[in-house]
Amino acid sequence: MNKNLKHIKLNDNEIVLGILNNSSSTLSYLYKLHFPMILQLIINNSGNDDDAKDIYQETIIVLHDKIKRGDFELNSKLKTFIYSVSRRLWLKKLSQKARFFGDINDYEDFVAVETDIELHEERDKQFNLMNVSLAGLGEPCKTIIEDFYIKGLSMQDISEKFGYTNADNAKTQKYKCLQRLKKIFFTNNP
Repeated sequence: MNKNLKHIKLNDNEIVLGILNNSSSTLSYLYKLHFPMILQLIINNSGNDDDAKDIYQETIIVLHDKIKRGDFELNSKLKTFIYSVSRRLWLKKLSQKARFFGDINDYEDFVAVETDIELHEERDKQFNLMNVSLAGLGEPCKTIIEDFYIKGLSMQDISEKFGYTNADNAKTQKYKCLQRLKKIFFTNNP
């Protein structure tokens, strides 16, 4: 991989542009970026490492070809596109296996790809809206919420960190902060 990209995070548009410009370092970066997600998908659904590598390779080829043809529009996160194409390819492969080795109903626990994409995009949207609301919350509430829900600190730890007399006082403050966060979130996102 190009030394310049080794420690840099590329956004989706930069990756698409890199592919368009035949950047091998961008392709290498992309291969490493989302493969763990696809590996998990395949292993959790009757596959193995080799299956995951094959499906991911096919997915990147689909993406590459769409970008090169000029008919690729980034309507969602690149991660969502890669996940949905990989899922679709894997389901197709399982379906082909089922014709020879069993019943496709063995694999009916798959969620429809379109539904999966919508859920994934909605979750991303809600997550982004929550981040904006959290940023508008102000201190100490922002840090209290992050410490409890993201870092997993106990109310006792938060009490000591912020100098509250006991964990119950910290819990009361967290509750007030949550109420403010809800108000900000729902005011900005009716």
